[in-house]
Amino acid sequence: MNAEPIKEVLTRARAEVRKVIIGQEDVIDKALIAIFTGHHALIEGVPGVAKTLLVRTLARVLGCEFNRIQFTPDLMPADITGTSVFNMKTNEFTLIKGPVFTTFLLADEINRAPAKTQSALLQAMQERKVTIDRDTHVLSPNFTVFATQNPVEYEGTYPLPEAQKDRFMLKVSMSTPDRASELELARRMLGDNSPEEALAAGAVQAVISADDLSQLRHALGAITVREELLAYIVDVVRATRENESVLVGSGPRATQALLLASRANAALDGRDFVTPDDVRSLTEAVLGHRLVLRPEYEIEGVTIAEIVGKILEQVAVPR
Repeated sequence: MNAEPIKEVLTRARAEVRKVIIGQEDVIDKALIAIFTGHHALIEGVPGVAKTLLVRTLARVLGCEFNRIQFTPDLMPADITGTSVFNMKTNEFTLIKGPVFTTFLLADEINRAPAKTQSALLQAMQERKVTIDRDTHVLSPNFTVFATQNPVEYEGTYPLPEAQKDRFMLKVSMSTPDRASELELARRMLGDNSPEEALAAGAVQAVISADDLSQLRHALGAITVREELLAYIVDVVRATRENESVLVGSGPRATQALLLASRANAALDGRDFVTPDDVRSLTEAVLGHRLVLRPEYEIEGVTIAEIVGKILEQVAVPR
């Protein structure tokens, strides 16, 4: 299978999403990378930068079902997965499915729920299955979680467990738009073409169906990765475990994620081969949220971005 089908779909999908989401090209690309590699994404940004709108738009463009969960401190695991309710008429238990039974799931402000509730997503994210009352139910093969969190509000929030963070392929930082993009947004709000109205009015068209998505993922196998680039990816990930500033480095799942993300990035650029720039441009997004700094370096103000930058300087780039 050649890589042309996925290149064409990615180009069309990007164009459709941009009709609604203004000034967030890098975020759109990273979200598409997560979807087309069959993984999940953690989106971090202040309120009002269109995190929810982004996922709703992606679901429309890719012809997929969408559900949203607002995480709160009193949210229970059954509120996510569903529960069995006794039906008096039939004299048997009936499964009431939770919002996890969808294709694209937006876990809004996931860090507002305690670890017990956050862990309800672990099996779904890893196996695309949910166990309810000892019965296992299969989710959509395209099941994708987009979890959002607010980086500036810490009161009433809980840190994500390391096991859960590792299941997110990448972390996307969604910043406020630049002046030109914000000005364009303001102009559109004066008329009847605001992003929300454009999505509701059907201005965004589906480029594929949910059934096509699984097939297109196989096309990524046609993207060539040279042996020396494969070694480069492994060396970059292993370097996180040897850095003196890092208490816990990235594991083998990060190696797989960086490889797949680099392939998808090449497809987004219309290439059928991976370059070192593909790897370098995604290293922080894929590895950053997996690293745990040593307390003494955190106190000194050392950042994840600085550590990733030093690692990329130290590891020899293949030619």
